[in-house]
Amino acid sequence: MNKRTLSIIYGLIILFNLSLLNCQASTNNIDNTSDKTQISDKAGMTVKGLIVDNNNKPVEGVVVNDGKNFTTSDQNGIYYLPSELSRNKYVSISIPSDFDIEKNVANSYFTKLSDKEAVNRRDFKLNKRIKKTDKFVYIAISDPQVKTSSDVSRLESETMTDLKSTIKQNAGKEIYAMTLGDNVFDKMNLFPLYKTMLSSLKVPVFSTIGNHDFDLKYNDLHNTENPTNNYAEEIYESFFGPVDYSFNLGNVHIISMKNIDYFAGKKYTEQFTPDQLEWLKKDLGYVKPGTVIFLNLHAPTANKTSKGSGNTRNAAALFEILKGYQVHIFAGHTHFYENEEPAPGIYEHNIGAACGAWWAGGVNRCGAPNGYLIVDVNGKEIKWHYKSTGKDINYQFRVYKPAEFATQANYVVANVWDWDSSYQIKYYEDGVSKGSMEQFEDEDQDFITMKNGTGTGYHTLHLFRFQPKPETKTAKIEVTNRFGEIYTQSISLK
Repeated sequence: MNKRTLSIIYGLIILFNLSLLNCQASTNNIDNTSDKTQISDKAGMTVKGLIVDNNNKPVEGVVVNDGKNFTTSDQNGIYYLPSELSRNKYVSISIPSDFDIEKNVANSYFTKLSDKEAVNRRDFKLNKRIKKTDKFVYIAISDPQVKTSSDVSRLESETMTDLKSTIKQNAGKEIYAMTLGDNVFDKMNLFPLYKTMLSSLKVPVFSTIGNHDFDLKYNDLHNTENPTNNYAEEIYESFFGPVDYSFNLGNVHIISMKNIDYFAGKKYTEQFTPDQLEWLKKDLGYVKPGTVIFLNLHAPTANKTSKGSGNTRNAAALFEILKGYQVHIFAGHTHFYENEEPAPGIYEHNIGAACGAWWAGGVNRCGAPNGYLIVDVNGKEIKWHYKSTGKDINYQFRVYKPAEFATQANYVVANVWDWDSSYQIKYYEDGVSKGSMEQFEDEDQDFITMKNGTGTGYHTLHLFRFQPKPETKTAKIEVTNRFGEIYTQSISLK
């Protein structure tokens, strides 16, 4: 089937999904237990519920929140919250690591609240794990950002196909996926189809909201004076749940947060609200210091390139809250790849976008290929590798021969996208070791070529070069990452 036919098919599917948009269920998991235990009302408490396992036994100690207030279930599995029902739209639980998560777009951890009910009863049922594990694979996917039928077609035929291959290659392991925002490109009508595509992965999938996932007609809830009116993240939430939530896998506490302060018409600032920072403090109040934290955001916090544009404005306050934990921040938004360690115990992965440079071709603004990050977790040991779409997992850098990189005509150049300060990048001429390559800043040539020779001026830090001697016939580049893994590429110069 050719791409034109695929685009037509997806176009028809998009039109069909328009009719589904307003039919999306907004009451996930309400009264979803078979146990109808009576729960008495309490003064000042507007939300109550029962949390049981698959044998209808009460589960004690589950953390529950409504986006502001936190509590835990008692020995009878019962919880109460003093929710402001016009403002607090969802109640969610932080799934404990003793329980399974459904192999689908996850929705068992949240449910919609109603301001039409004086007291909302919202129950949750958890499925007890047969066997506990602290080993799993975590796939971070930034910026699928579909807008047109062509984008949808490429997401399906390239990214989703590659993800399914990765999942198959890791058969027998527990696999989880997390999107990092800009799931769509301002097209709310694409959420039904997009969610169906994610469901086809047949692994638990969670989502983070990005600036293009808001309904551009409205302010976000924080900036909406009357909370009973429509708000910008309302449609997104109807498909993926609350924008701030957490859950637990093995020894890792996983958090997803909105860090886009949004106003109608695509006006926004990359920042957390004060209430969100308080939410994070409360969430971590239930997590033992020293725990590994995966914090999923849309906008990064610590980039040095592009003068830090796109960074979260109040990142310093975030880092203060995260002190004492072992934190990996996963982010997108920029459509370039950059790793930073902004504070002790914090490593930020601003990974390349699944759509690259907005589906213009096969690379991001920095030259990193379209792709996603595969994180292997074994207890507290965390290893990661960027997976380029359509390439082998060992494809970890690109080499340009002399004259192939226009501004570096006399040099051999390597673009090492997952580079950080622990990397060693060495070169050999005709089999003789010559030492380390020189790091430099420039705009990647593949990106410029993709843009028909016109760059945008973005300079990446993960470029390295050496000037071969005129008599050199072959060259080898050897890249050693922080895990001691070695990747090599050899080129002929004659």
